[in-house]
Amino acid sequence: MISISGVRKSFGGAARRAVIDGLSLDIAAGEFVAIRGESGVGKSTLLNLIAGLDRPDAGRIVVDGVDLTALDDDALTRFRRGRIGFVFQAFHVLPYLDVAHNVALPLALLARDARVVDERVAAMLAAVGLADRASSMPRELSGGELQRVAIARALVHAPAVVLADEPTGNLDPDTAHTVIDLFRDGVKRNGATAILVTHSSTAAAAADRTLVLRPDGVHNDRPTR
Repeated sequence: MISISGVRKSFGGAARRAVIDGLSLDIAAGEFVAIRGESGVGKSTLLNLIAGLDRPDAGRIVVDGVDLTALDDDALTRFRRGRIGFVFQAFHVLPYLDVAHNVALPLALLARDARVVDERVAAMLAAVGLADRASSMPRELSGGELQRVAIARALVHAPAVVLADEPTGNLDPDTAHTVIDLFRDGVKRNGATAILVTHSSTAAAAADRTLVLRPDGVHNDRPTR
């Protein structure tokens, strides 16, 4: 499902620094993988590369049978819209749209039929326990509720791959546990391949496999169940 081969990514001006250097990684279809590591080791950069939000300096990234390194910017945008769901630590829920319209955004970008959109949004809000909050504005929600909205939005278009970047970093432990359970249940129900970047050992424990990202590559932290 996801195959990363010899990927390198550097940042900076004249004195460029390689954040990721020669990374190779394979993730099977339907697998839920957690990635841990020290700050600055390149965890978020790796997610951005897999999502096609950034391009590697070298190497190859294949996601769901598509070689991202061979796509132009327009093709990458279409790929993300249809096949990637993203959950951010800071939620990125649009403040001027109610909950239902926030969740509907991926379907709207794909120009899905209005009836299908309404049905999918209602089903996703029910799945994350927000059926009664469809018309609420983001300012009326707690942090945990906002992250549930973000999860529903990431899953509503049934993407092949779901990426989550520290989704519990702004939440208290009890709320974080609930959110991770909802995330895991959602990706498993959709049959999606998921990657969770986290500092939390508790969050990582929900995954099928945990990897540690270090400057010299990825290492197994916990074997597949």
